[in-house]
Amino acid sequence: MTFKKLTGLILIAALSLTIFSCKSSNEAPEAEEKKGATWRYAHEEFEGDVQDVYAHKFKEYIEQNSNHTLQIFRFGELGESDDIMEQTQAGILNFVNQSPGFTGSLIPEAQIFFIPYLMPTGDEDVIRFFRTSVAINEMFSELYAEQGLELLSMYPEGEMVVTADTPVRSPEDFRGKNIRTMTNPLLAETYRAFGATPTPLPWGEVYGALQTNIIQGQENPIFWIQSGGLYEVSPNLTFTGHGWFTTALMANQNFFNGLSEEDQQLIRNAAAYAFDYITEYIPGLGDAMLEKILEAKKDVTVTRLTAEERQVFRDRAEQVEKRFIEMTGERGEKLLDQFKKDLENVMAGEV
Repeated sequence: MTFKKLTGLILIAALSLTIFSCKSSNEAPEAEEKKGATWRYAHEEFEGDVQDVYAHKFKEYIEQNSNHTLQIFRFGELGESDDIMEQTQAGILNFVNQSPGFTGSLIPEAQIFFIPYLMPTGDEDVIRFFRTSVAINEMFSELYAEQGLELLSMYPEGEMVVTADTPVRSPEDFRGKNIRTMTNPLLAETYRAFGATPTPLPWGEVYGALQTNIIQGQENPIFWIQSGGLYEVSPNLTFTGHGWFTTALMANQNFFNGLSEEDQQLIRNAAAYAFDYITEYIPGLGDAMLEKILEAKKDVTVTRLTAEERQVFRDRAEQVEKRFIEMTGERGEKLLDQFKKDLENVMAGEV
């Protein structure tokens, strides 16, 4: 057992003891409400990364507008992504911020974000889509609720960029490469279509696997490539334009439903406040982080696919969309239809 895993188990035990103590307390409910509660929130990223920035804005609103406090746990402090989701569903954590890349095993329809070339590439277009999409803001809530989760917000973090041991411009360049993917069946389908061998790995193993050539590449937004130091062991960056990294904030539904209407609205307002902040924060972040990477390591290469090169990958993406519908059935097909309508409205300037 690793030190990080052991530390996480100790923290989980402490949190569980805190919950038990609160439930068995004889303190009057009125006094407890006046004093405020301590809520627990975990996310998947490091200090200063996008999810961490969002979490602290959420915390800021909660603590400035109530007597409650928010305790934030970053990546590794309570385990990997699967661990913090299990803890949220069990009620040990109140909130979890997790990508559909990991939630896809629970909610297959959430894999829609991994259909390549479905999303636009421009920052402002993507942000407008997340603000106005019927699919995101209305249809997803029911899907998350079926898993005991209250969906509070979905937001974009950045364009996905592939890093590899050699530059990539075509499916032929992917041939023979093990590309790390999240534990997401549709993402694996994407890299098969692109010509690579998808290799699911938890985040904690990625750097070492790149360093030892167990895998030859991976995908992430630029800020994550920079903060995780992935460019040090995988120095060839390719902007394929195939998608954006998306994440979602959820609450344990039993916890949320047990709150007063005032606290429920407080949480919704905090999620909206953090969303507004993060959508102002994201534009330009990728360029700034890429500049840091290029300053830190001079042999990093940057490849931006031409329209013709992208089209080769786009043609292969059609089979991924078909696979999504096979995985999710009629419900997934309806979601995809609405998703496309929402995107058409954005690109036509109608919202």
